[in-house]
Amino acid sequence: MSTRVQDSYCILQTSEIPFAGRNPVFNDTFAVRPHLLILNKKDLSDLSRSQKVTERLKEEGFQNVLFTNCLQQHSSSVKKVIPRAVELISKGDRYSRRDHEDYSIMIIGIPNVGKSSLINAIRRLYMKKGKATPIGKNPGVTKSVMNKIMVSSNPAVYVLDTPGVMTPFLRDVEIGMKMALVGTLRDHMVGHEQLTDYLLFTLNNYVSQYQLKEPSDDIFDVLVHIARKCGNVGKFRAVTGNLELRLNLHAAATRFLKDFREGALGKVCLD
Repeated sequence: MSTRVQDSYCILQTSEIPFAGRNPVFNDTFAVRPHLLILNKKDLSDLSRSQKVTERLKEEGFQNVLFTNCLQQHSSSVKKVIPRAVELISKGDRYSRRDHEDYSIMIIGIPNVGKSSLINAIRRLYMKKGKATPIGKNPGVTKSVMNKIMVSSNPAVYVLDTPGVMTPFLRDVEIGMKMALVGTLRDHMVGHEQLTDYLLFTLNNYVSQYQLKEPSDDIFDVLVHIARKCGNVGKFRAVTGNLELRLNLHAAATRFLKDFREGALGKVCLD
C-alpha cells in the first residue's frame, strides 16, 4: 500500500451532542476532501430528533450523515460506513484512482466518541477479526496516530485511527458542560457534583429510576436520596478525630453520571 494522503475522512461525533461535540477546525480543514459525518452512540440518543439534526447539519455543509451504534453486533448502521465512504471517494472528481487499488480513510473526532470502537466494529464485520486498536470508557486511550489497519479486503480499505483532537476553545460554558456529561472531557475538569447539578436541568427519568416522589431542583437532596437507596456510605474523620459513617455523596454523584452515560436515565439529545 502506498503512503499517500488519505482518500477521505470520517468525522466521528456522539449523537447525544451533534453540534456541541464538534471541533470547528475540522470543518475548514477537511471540507475539500470527501468526508462522512458519523454520529455514533445512537443507542443513547433521542432519535426522534434525527431528521431535524440531519437537516441542520446539511445546512452547515455536511451532506453525508450516518447514525451508528458500534457496540451492536452485526449493526446495519456500521455496515453502511465503508460502502458510503468508497462511494464518496469514487465520485470525487479531484482524486485520480488510476494508480491505487485500495482506499485509505482517516477516522477523526474529539476524545471518547468511539473512533477505535468504530474501527474494531468494521473490522469485525468485514474481516471476521477481533480488536485491532484498544478502546476505553475514558477519553484519551489512543495516544498517537496508529498504523493503517485493513478493515476490508473486498474492496481493500485501510483506516487510520487518530487521537481525539479537542476543540482549541469552548464557545461557552454550556458546551463544556454537555461535552463533560457525555464523557468527552474528563470528569475532574468540571467535578461530579457540578455535572450532576447540570444534569438535573436536562432529565426527568431520574425520578422513576431512583424512586423519588417528585422532580427536584436541589442536587443535594437528589444525591442524598441516591446515596441512601444505593447504600453509598463511607467512613469520614470528624473534627474530633473519630471516624464516622456518613453518606458518600461523591459516590452517589458518580452513580448518577454512570447511569446517565449508560442510558439508564433515558435517551437524550442535549443540543
